[in-house]
Amino acid sequence: MQLNYTSQAQRGRSRSKSFFREYGEALFIALILALVVRAFLVQAFSIPSGSMQPTLLVGDYLLVNKFTYGIRNPFTNKIWISVAKPQRGDVVVFIFPQDPSKDYIKRVIGLPGERLQIIDKKVYINGRLVETPQAVYTDPTIIPPPGSPMEATRDNFGPVVVPEISSFVMGDNRDQSYDSRFWGFVSQDALRGKAFIIYFSWQGPPGVGFFPALGGGLKGLVFHFSWDPNSFRLRWDRIGKMVH
Repeated sequence: MQLNYTSQAQRGRSRSKSFFREYGEALFIALILALVVRAFLVQAFSIPSGSMQPTLLVGDYLLVNKFTYGIRNPFTNKIWISVAKPQRGDVVVFIFPQDPSKDYIKRVIGLPGERLQIIDKKVYINGRLVETPQAVYTDPTIIPPPGSPMEATRDNFGPVVVPEISSFVMGDNRDQSYDSRFWGFVSQDALRGKAFIIYFSWQGPPGVGFFPALGGGLKGLVFHFSWDPNSFRLRWDRIGKMVH
């Protein structure tokens, strides 16, 4: 009888090991797949500023198609296989040229070889006025052409020719965007990908992070039996919205 008991205990331990091994392997495979998807196909980003309003708002979380412009080295972001070139109007995420630790998001306006000039807020490409339907101007003041390199180039800029394998990018919130007018062009090697959908969106008090804002909403529920929408609310109308 003792031998049977030992055998049953061993079988139980074997089944237990098999169970944990099976789920451990599944978890490992899932982790590898997630890393591959993030490195080569889709990556999530959040919007921390209002430079792309009204297209993208602070508190929007979006997905970026990393495959749009090519297959890249996941460590250096250099293109291995080119798939397509950025097109005018694309909303792109890229490595900020002045600080590679940061990612920016803007809209492509100027393409390689094009002559671009901004006159009194209006964008001209190869001498032709180009209007972006999503662009907004919140400041009626027009800053005159700069008289020195230290003066602002927000409303009057250029003319410049966009270099090869580069793009000129601008924010949709034209008067409140720090973009190519101030720091130059975006190399194709710096592109992360093209934004295509908002998968989550929330709103809270200006300057308040996600978790403090969520805590404020919960506080209203606990103490006043009513969620505080001024502290935290979901923007249901933006979830699932395509980025154009």
